[in-house]
Amino acid sequence: MKYTITLSCLLLVFSFGSAQNSMLGFSEKSASEQQAIEKAFEEKLNSSNIDNWMQKMAAEPHWVGTKFGEENAKWMQDQFKSWGYDAKIETYHILFPYPTERVLELTGPTPYKAKLTAVPVEGDPFTDQGDALLPSYNAFSTDGDVEGELVFVNYGIPKDYEELEKLGISVKGKIVIAKYQGSWRGIKPKLAAENGAIGCIIYSDPQDDGYGRGDVYPKGAFKNKTGVQRGSVMDMPTYPGDVLTPGYGATKDAKRLTKEEAPTITKIPVLPISYEDAQPLLEALDGPVAPESWRGGLPITYHIGPGKAKVHLKLKFDWKLVPAHNVIATMKGTEFPDQWVVRGNHHDAWVHGANDPVSGMVALMEEARAVGELAKKGQKPKRTLVYCAWDAEEPGLIGSTEWVEDHKKELQEKVVAYINTDGNGRGFLGVGGSHSLQAMVSEVAGAVKDPQTKVSVKERRIARNMVNGGDDSFELYALGSGSDYTPFIQHAGIASLNIGFGGENEGGEYHTIYDTYPHYKRFKDPEFAYGVALANTAGRITLRLANADIIPLDFTQWHKTVSGYLDEIMEETSKMRSSVEKHNKLIDRNAFSLALDPRENIKAPERKEPVPYLDFSPLQNVIGELKASIDTYNKLDLSSLPKAKKDKLNAMLMDAEHKLLSKKGLPRRPWFKHQIYAPGFYTGYGVKTLPGVREAIEQKNWSEAREQIKALSETLSNFNEHLKEIISTLK
Repeated sequence: MKYTITLSCLLLVFSFGSAQNSMLGFSEKSASEQQAIEKAFEEKLNSSNIDNWMQKMAAEPHWVGTKFGEENAKWMQDQFKSWGYDAKIETYHILFPYPTERVLELTGPTPYKAKLTAVPVEGDPFTDQGDALLPSYNAFSTDGDVEGELVFVNYGIPKDYEELEKLGISVKGKIVIAKYQGSWRGIKPKLAAENGAIGCIIYSDPQDDGYGRGDVYPKGAFKNKTGVQRGSVMDMPTYPGDVLTPGYGATKDAKRLTKEEAPTITKIPVLPISYEDAQPLLEALDGPVAPESWRGGLPITYHIGPGKAKVHLKLKFDWKLVPAHNVIATMKGTEFPDQWVVRGNHHDAWVHGANDPVSGMVALMEEARAVGELAKKGQKPKRTLVYCAWDAEEPGLIGSTEWVEDHKKELQEKVVAYINTDGNGRGFLGVGGSHSLQAMVSEVAGAVKDPQTKVSVKERRIARNMVNGGDDSFELYALGSGSDYTPFIQHAGIASLNIGFGGENEGGEYHTIYDTYPHYKRFKDPEFAYGVALANTAGRITLRLANADIIPLDFTQWHKTVSGYLDEIMEETSKMRSSVEKHNKLIDRNAFSLALDPRENIKAPERKEPVPYLDFSPLQNVIGELKASIDTYNKLDLSSLPKAKKDKLNAMLMDAEHKLLSKKGLPRRPWFKHQIYAPGFYTGYGVKTLPGVREAIEQKNWSEAREQIKALSETLSNFNEHLKEIISTLK
């Protein structure tokens, strides 16, 4: 008999799970007290506040530097003060380019001038605010006035350029047109420029983000033919933040690079367009028919070009310094005031930003309000809480990065962990972050009920994993980039988390004029139940970190995860070697017959460079040593430690993540210092784990791979020495 596992069946099984009886980092007595605090906290959460605050904050466009953005910051500051926080606004002065001229036209064979305008829709007055709406563009594109033949490059990622090379098609001196998705948008102009292109156009294909997914707005949630995704194309894998002040805060009097010196501004002009504007351009292309995997959902035959289709692209920006207003709200801890738990979400948007970021920001505010109510009744946190509303996240994680760079020394001394949220939706809990926090997060997820199914959010997520062919484990994903946790974990070495719900809130409003309150209310989280779930989940994590007797880090899962990353790299290296050897043997076997082939245009395939032996034993050895240290640490009885040793232990646990940094940073991008997690140099948001070693091997830079194996081994050895010092101190 064949059995089919369904999500509903699994949820029914999970609903009979046992109750949580203990908490990582808490004694039995303090765990009981903490459970009472979390129950009281949960009871205070109110979805009406989240709804009302979204309507207020998303009423007008509020990108960085706007008057309404500043008004939102001041209003949030007042709210935090009313809830009992010491709230202030810290302002940085950052470069932000606003478009003053945008021209895109097909000059041949049939002229067409792109409209570059999204149309208002019936039933959503926010889309009909005229000049108040931010024009569609890509921030930190360079100025440019270029004309050239057009080439379609699919998603514009490395493997697409490999395919073009096989087809004998060059983009040198050409303007490329790429589909959104496949990678972070900033990678597309970066790769195009490296391959010799003079301009880049990015569009949302309806197969990926339009009518191919479902009904379009306003009938459905998906992108209509005039919708355009705005977004930054700053080279954030090099460094995020203000492009003129790399590594230090963009204070009013800071020393700044010139715009021409800034390495993270694109080398070529780049513009996003709608699929309405893209269709005439793609339709004009000739040349080879695109491979099947490249074809999208437009009613045309997709060709690659180049040929008769020529495009003129002209862009100009004002390149002004604008103020970025971070709201910083602090509640001093009762027992450990110099140990901080930092909680953040950004408040700036590309347009109205109901989903991104306001849905997350208002959940954070409701969380902070409920914590404030507890404090007024005598249940103040033991550690200091710092709630942050970041500005200028959208153009390049700027507000948070400048704050971290400006206060880096103090933050590294005082911050226990950083908890980030961004946009939020309906569905399944997703959490990424430092794997030393995984056990604690798993406990919290088991204590929060899913609004729809009434089982825990942990059980619901595990059920989905199993339906999709996974196992019954609850794991954090590794953090790449794309939100405000980046400067905390990857630059300052502070243990971090990123939390949100999603999976049942799909749509095409991202960074368009359609990311409005009516859209969110209809398609994302109509009752704001998952806004409450987010506040409940993030709030419990924040309170556990704030009140734990011993900071709730667990290194067993961390070790399993890092060991798994090393196994992946070793396996991939072995596969590369086998593949190259097989290729070269095939060539050697056929070399004689190819040489005798009388046909003139037969060219034997070239031999590939052999993959050399890489000695991973230093990493394997230190991974083994780490396991022994972690096993010893886990056997220690921490329940009866005297206060002095407990305080010493907490101080050393706070320092643990810092040991995973390298002073030199990653090759070609020293701002990124974490040796376990980083955004990929050619993936943007996508994570590369053990990035120095992994990327060197992927790029076939064997000398660098050996250097990075040594550097990572030294970093992990330092981490092991820190664990051994903890053990010695406790003994």
